[in-house]
Order: sequence, then C-alpha cells, then structure tokens
Amino acid sequence: MLVPPYVLAWLVAGAEVTIKMTLMSAGLGFPLGIVAGIARLSRWRLVRLVTGVYVQIFRGTSLLMQLFYFYFVFPFLGLKFDATVIGVVALGLCLGAYASEVVRGAILSVDPGQRDAAIALNMKSWTAMRWVILPQAFVAMLPPFGNQVIEQLKATSLLSLITISELAFAGKKLLQTYGQLSSIYFLVLVMYFVMNMPLSLFSRWLERRLSKGLHLGRVE
Repeated sequence: MLVPPYVLAWLVAGAEVTIKMTLMSAGLGFPLGIVAGIARLSRWRLVRLVTGVYVQIFRGTSLLMQLFYFYFVFPFLGLKFDATVIGVVALGLCLGAYASEVVRGAILSVDPGQRDAAIALNMKSWTAMRWVILPQAFVAMLPPFGNQVIEQLKATSLLSLITISELAFAGKKLLQTYGQLSSIYFLVLVMYFVMNMPLSLFSRWLERRLSKGLHLGRVE
C-alpha cells in the first residue's frame, strides 16, 4: 500500500498533537485524581461531598457532551477559551474523576494494620498516608492508571469535533483531499496502536519494578 509522502506527514503531525493533548490532560487529570481520591476519604463531610459531586458529574456524563458544553455553551456565559485549553481541561477533569475512584479503591485495599502500625509509631495521619499507605497503594493504582492513559489517548479522537487537528481529524481531512478510505483509516489505526504500545509496556515495567521494591524483606 503506497501513499504519497504528504499523507504520512499530515498523519504524523496529527499524531504529535494527539500525544501532546494526552500528556497535558494526563498531567492535569492524574494529580487531580490523586487529590480527589484522598479527599473522598477525608474525615470532613464537606470535603467528601464536594469531591463526590465532582466525581459523579464527570463520571456520569458523556465526555463528548462535556467537550461540547465547554466549547459551545461557555462562550454564551462570557467564558471563551482556546480549543486546546478546552480539550486539555475537559479531558483532564474527566480523567481525574475516574482516577479518583482508582486512588480511593487502592488506598482502601491496603491492610488496615499498616495504618494502625503507623499510628502506633506516633505518625500523624498525613505522614502515615504519605510514607506508609500511598507507596503501597500506588502499586495497585498502576495497572488501571496505565489503562486510563491508553483510553485517554484514544479519547483524544473526540477533539476533532471541536476543531483540534489531532490524528483522527487529520485522517478525516485527508479523506477529503486524497480519498482511499481504507488506506487512510488503516494508517490511522496502525498509528494509534504504535502510540499505545509503549504506554502499555512502560506501565508493566514500572509495575514490576515498584512491586519488587515493596516485596523486599518478605519471606515467601
């Protein structure tokens, strides 16, 4: 299957935008998810309520509708932002909501005896969370976090609907000028696979590496 060089160049440019949007939205979403996940276990009811509302809104509504709302409705409210900013914020907020549930579940999966031991050593709650609970919970977070990054990369295809020239958008534009639907979509499919594979391999490598560190000193 031979395609003109400009076709590959255009798709590569779209792939670069896809990777950039994935990294920026993940850079917003994962820290937000960690904070929200910890906040949902807070002793203060108001904190749990606020983060719970955030999580339910962004997990319970369509990402496509969130993008449309930010892009088309906000300008009527006097809030107009660049499409790239809207894409990063919408993807990041949605990812953060899902990641918060991963964080909350991972923290709850840590043996309660670990927290009791930390308290017995006169550690404050945040100190115990930072040095005892989170390092163990983080290993449990890695597999779903890796999956979420992959899903995040694929979700960037929705950004074409708010005029961001990522990979799917580039593919659609090429169809209008070059045609060859099967060839273009095959290349787009392959490029998504090529971008996702390193993410999957890195996630598995990091999980194995950190797991070994936590198992040091255990008797099998």
